[in-house]
Order: sequence, then C-alpha cells, then structure tokens
Amino acid sequence: MRTFPTPIKDRKISFALVGCGRISKNHFDAIKKHAEHAKLVAVCDIDPEALAKAAEYTGAKPYTNLTALLADTNADIVVLTTPSGLHPDQAVQIAESGRHVMTEKPMATRWQDGQRMVKACDDAGVRLFVVKQNRRNATLQLLKRAVEKKRFGRIYMVNINVFWTRPQDYYDSAAWRGKWEFDGGAFMNQASHYVDLLDWLIGPIESLHAYTSTLARDIEVEDTGVINVRWRSGALGSMNVTMLTYPKNLEGSITILGEKGTVRVGGVAVNEIQHWEFADQDKDDEAVKTSNYETTSVYGFGHPLYYENVINVMRGLAEPETDGREGLKSLEVLIAAYLSARDGKRVALPLDY
Repeated sequence: MRTFPTPIKDRKISFALVGCGRISKNHFDAIKKHAEHAKLVAVCDIDPEALAKAAEYTGAKPYTNLTALLADTNADIVVLTTPSGLHPDQAVQIAESGRHVMTEKPMATRWQDGQRMVKACDDAGVRLFVVKQNRRNATLQLLKRAVEKKRFGRIYMVNINVFWTRPQDYYDSAAWRGKWEFDGGAFMNQASHYVDLLDWLIGPIESLHAYTSTLARDIEVEDTGVINVRWRSGALGSMNVTMLTYPKNLEGSITILGEKGTVRVGGVAVNEIQHWEFADQDKDDEAVKTSNYETTSVYGFGHPLYYENVINVMRGLAEPETDGREGLKSLEVLIAAYLSARDGKRVALPLDY
C-alpha cells in the first residue's frame, strides 16, 4: 500500500518548473489562475535567454540546472516541461529529493523508462502526475460521460484523425526535436493526447498494427503514421496522423459509432461536437452546443483544470485523475505502435512486464 505525505491545508502549494520552452507559458498561466492555493517559486532552464524571459514573466527565482534548484528550492512539486527523453532521469532525481513530480506528455520515450519513473516515485513516497489536459476539455468530458453511461450500447468502430502541420523550421528550432532519444515522432509528441483517447475513452486494447513513414521532413522520426486497433471489447478502429497537412492545422477529431449512438467531435483540436445522436435522450444532450469552444491553439484550455485536480490532490480533497500508472497506459500504446511499425507485425497488449 502506497502512502503519501500529509495533505497541505495551511498554505499554498509551491511549484517549480523545469524547461521554459513553448508549453511552459500554459503552466505559468494555469498556476496564476489558482493563485489562491498555488504559487510558482522557481523556474529552470539551461538556455539563459529562455530562463531570463520566464523569470521576468513569473517573478520566480531562476536556476540554470535541476541539481541547483533541488538543493535550494522549497517547492512541493517540480514540473517537467523539458524534452521528453529527459523526463525519466529528471523525475527520478526529483523523487529522490523528496518532492512530487508533474511531467508533460509523453512521460517518457521508452517503456522501461516510464516504469522506472513510477517505481522511483513509489519508493520515495511521492506522487507522479502526468499531464493529460485534453481530457478536461468540455467536449471530451461530455463524450466520456456518454461512454460511461453506456449510451452507445456496444461500440463498433472508432476513428481518430490528427491532420496537423509542422514545418521543417519547427524541427530545426531545437536540436532535440525530431530525435528518437528525446522527442519521438508525430504519434509520441504531437498526437500523444489523441493516443491517450484510445484507452481512456474506449477501454483496454487487445492488439494493434501500425505503419509509420517520414515523407517530407528531415528528421529521425515519423511525420506520418496510421494505426489499426482491436479492443478487448471487440470494437475495431483506426488512427491517422500526419504533420504534413497543407497549409495549416486542419483537424483533430474522434468519431465513435455504436449500437445506439453516433458521435463525432472535430475541429482543429476536438473542440467542436459536430454530430451527437443517441437512441435515448439524456440531460447531457442540452450541453452539447455550449461545450464547443473556439481555439487558436492545439493545446486547448485544459491546463488550469488539470492543475485544479493536482492542487486538490495535494490538499487531500481529491484523487489524481492522471497519475504515473494512468500515464503508462498511453505510453504502452505508443511503444506498441512503434514496435509494430518497426517489425511489420501485429503487437498484442499488454507488453511484456
């Protein structure tokens, strides 16, 4: 039985953030929105310019490396928005310092590294949070409830499309982008939150078969890929991903076809319920139109809601929505897809433990 430190109820939860790149502002703003119960006390980056901008924007104390931060900070939780391949070693170091860990997606780029992160946090008696902010978007919350209420009856088919674009200068903007060791490709990086929907919404996967290709970008990893999926329930489905859509991001969607219901959530980032039809009515049907939202960012607006859960967990008021074990589920699907594409064969889940 895992035990965790006493809930923090008499003061604000202190956060430190490591990695002040493009996603960090979402975290800064999310913490600011919860100023009543949270504060950012430290930021860290090896890039002096990025660090200076983050420190100026947040007012948090700057550090040039994680070791120095851990030696000095009073943060309760250290947030990792660093390149994905760095997460495992950094998470272990943070856990061994006695602090909780929050990591951006994907939690790791290798299956064994993800397991190592969970074990390190278990051994240290600290929590591991894996950011899955898209789950908190209003459209997906409605869809999740429809599945949980069994409104679809038996689910027959599921299709997910991620038709976005990432030009070559995006990959050239940082040395780690497009590398197997640090980044992963279109599935693992850009479409990671959509891979998460395969298990979170539909249930455990029985097996999958994937193809990946690098068609246009000068990178190590894939810019395009497809996955065929069979769930343990018998449902079949597919996922189609490319970062080569002309001339801009076009679609992030999921379609579910069931015995008693059909739903399509689309838009550029699952932000529009485009079809919602069930045999039986439910009070959630009235919320469909108000759940749609405009977005100029594929990140959506889930970070503040994700932080709300983390803060409530730390205050002893909630259980984690996505902890390390929950994060392993989508990592397992990702690794299975890459193994399938590499070896040209169907891969059954769960992977060997």
